[in-house]
Amino acid sequence: MIFVLLGIVIVYVLTISWLIYGCSQVPLYTQKERIPKTTFSILVPFRNEAENLPILLESISKLKYPTDLFEVLLIDDASEEKFQIPNFKFQITLTNTIRQSNSPKKDAITTGVPLANNEWIVTTDADCVVPENWLLTMDAFIQNHKVEMIAGAVTYDCKPSFLHHFQQLDLTSLQGATIGSFGINKGFMCNGANFGYTKSLFQDLNGFVGNDKIASGDDVFLLQKAIAQCPEKVHYLKSKETIVRTQPTDSWKALFHQRVRWASKTSSYQSRFGIGLGLVVFAGNLSLILGLVFGFLGWIPLVYIILLWLAKFMVDSVLLFKTHRFLSPSKMRYRLASSLLYPFFSTSVALYAVFGSYEWKGRRF
Repeated sequence: MIFVLLGIVIVYVLTISWLIYGCSQVPLYTQKERIPKTTFSILVPFRNEAENLPILLESISKLKYPTDLFEVLLIDDASEEKFQIPNFKFQITLTNTIRQSNSPKKDAITTGVPLANNEWIVTTDADCVVPENWLLTMDAFIQNHKVEMIAGAVTYDCKPSFLHHFQQLDLTSLQGATIGSFGINKGFMCNGANFGYTKSLFQDLNGFVGNDKIASGDDVFLLQKAIAQCPEKVHYLKSKETIVRTQPTDSWKALFHQRVRWASKTSSYQSRFGIGLGLVVFAGNLSLILGLVFGFLGWIPLVYIILLWLAKFMVDSVLLFKTHRFLSPSKMRYRLASSLLYPFFSTSVALYAVFGSYEWKGRRF
């Protein structure tokens, strides 16, 4: 049995090492001085976000980008309280989601794209804050590259709690996997809080047709469609000037349901690499738990269990430190405690995503 567990951990270590190599292959982009030309339509799907939307809009008002070159489309998914648009110098349009599938967010974006007046669609979430050079850097990147889809980085604004920093480490690992996969030409994941694509590409891909029965995945499935059809048009924009900040959840229950929602779409991935990576990560975490169980039963010597956990801890730490250095100037906290909890949390999420349901925005899926 020890050789099986050891083999799984070796495969895990090699896979994560491959992603670490991929991270180093994606260059850090520095904004080139150019006259802004790209026109953007910022789509913000939301539901019951009256507290967060003003903060997002305030950050958009501070963008160092000509206000006549972008607009904001707020797409309301049946909020219980109607949102009143504040006065800003840029154009804001408020519309309601036209529901036609099992995915509220995909329906919101599908509603918004035809209403967009500009060629480039950029999506973000209502609980986000965008950096002042967000569109300026994206525009420069577009002018310097033949690109029709851009994936960008997302991080958390954390309080000093273990819960918040646990989420930060988890999101950092996902961001590391995202960057690394692009670096080895296996891009399969992105985050809709910082995602851009041309209106024409969205239409050429027939939007979310084919995966609209799955509640989540408005970002990932569209990305995988694009990579399958035109990989040369899809790029990762690795720039500190475009990192979008969002809010972590404030309860373990909310975090669990959020991660279940994220994990529930993995089995429907079009990317074989994405499915394979998900299985390797699940098997790696499960092997550590089984190692503890077998050790408790006296079937495996303690030294082997320590070696398994140490091997995973070390390779994970390299990916986390490399990604965190890009995402944030602050120090990582609770790294050891999180590494001990994470295999149990991750395995529970994966199993529940297969057999259970989850809550999101007051709805059950």
